[in-house]
Amino acid sequence: MRRRARPGGGKQTELIVESLGGRGDGVTSFEGRPVFLPGVLPGEKVLARLVSPKSGGYRGEIVELLETSPERVEPPCRHFGPCGGCALQMLEEGAYRRWKSALAPAALSKRGLEAGRVAPLESVPRSSRRRAALAAQKLEQGVVLGFHEQLSHRIVDLQDCLILRPSLFGLLPALRELIAGVLPPRGKADLHLLECENGLDLLIATQGEPSLAARERLAAFSGEHDLARLSWRDGTAEVELIAQRRHPLITLGDAAVEPQPGAFLQATKEGEAALARAVVDFLPKNGKRFLDLYSGLGSFTFPLAQRGSVHAVEGEGGAVSALQAAANRAGLGGRVSSEQRDLARQPLRGEELAGYDAILLDPPRTGAKEQCEMLAESGAARIIMLSCNPNSFARDARILADGGFVLEELRPIDQFVWTPHLELAASFAR
Repeated sequence: MRRRARPGGGKQTELIVESLGGRGDGVTSFEGRPVFLPGVLPGEKVLARLVSPKSGGYRGEIVELLETSPERVEPPCRHFGPCGGCALQMLEEGAYRRWKSALAPAALSKRGLEAGRVAPLESVPRSSRRRAALAAQKLEQGVVLGFHEQLSHRIVDLQDCLILRPSLFGLLPALRELIAGVLPPRGKADLHLLECENGLDLLIATQGEPSLAARERLAAFSGEHDLARLSWRDGTAEVELIAQRRHPLITLGDAAVEPQPGAFLQATKEGEAALARAVVDFLPKNGKRFLDLYSGLGSFTFPLAQRGSVHAVEGEGGAVSALQAAANRAGLGGRVSSEQRDLARQPLRGEELAGYDAILLDPPRTGAKEQCEMLAESGAARIIMLSCNPNSFARDARILADGGFVLEELRPIDQFVWTPHLELAASFAR
């Protein structure tokens, strides 16, 4: 029986790239349907192979670059292209900043919105990523360790990296040796690395428990490289502490927070500081009572606590415990309260939202649709929203606008340099 040919069918065709899409792909069309081409720029002519359906069109692979854009530059990293860590190193700096600055206004425009003021794009330095999730696999020829290739499970074995903090990148050769000694042949693991203020925190996530010999090797590795903590997570969600030389700590506001292994934290210290500045700047002048939704470990709870009392709400129990413990240690127990709650399934409503001078939201990439619907119906006067996704942000901003809020100011922050990811800080008022 003949198989039905998939859309595109692997057909090769010459195309001229029309624009740069919101995910960093070159975008054009073929037979009236969009084509998404990674690694190419507007105005470039390519010979492309249409390989699979995507978003009502095709994903393409570049067979040959026939004509190049004057905005194309030589990528500074040898791994650029296959490596999924960066997407836009080939774009000249000025053009890159213009494109990234336009992402949020374009997303808002599609929803019929615009901000009263859009601040200039603020960028973090290179080699500033303090948190990273890397993949590792033990192969016959050795251990490969790095980021996945784009749209692939293959791992790019990092020999250079221009985004990781030196302390993280410098540990990679030793990590390869460690993984070779603790994983079985063909074994895979995810390595969650976090640079804390008093040492590195490492979580190894893989299938199965470590053997006695592996535990001894892990403990020795922790001592040799002076890690603050080393933990192991098997196929379940359970985390086992293997070695701890000291409690890993991150200072947020006036509190020293001990993150749980693998905890979410802003990827760079500089990006976190820029977002915190925006939050404080957006507060009403005489505000003293604040609500922090999707608070995480308290990246913005504790800066808010320097101005007044804060109630922090977060769905992840470990983060809530870490936040409240840090508040208590810092003597802020009377100013910082916390609550574990899934805000997508159980958003705060009515009276729960009343009485706050400002309400902060920092939701995941999917946004805060359910909570914004409740805020739109509430009597809240000031909302500050942080986001890492212009599209879900624009959707939620539309909900707030329909409830009478005005988007007064928007600050874009390029925390993930050379990628399509963009952080936003926004101020809404009635």
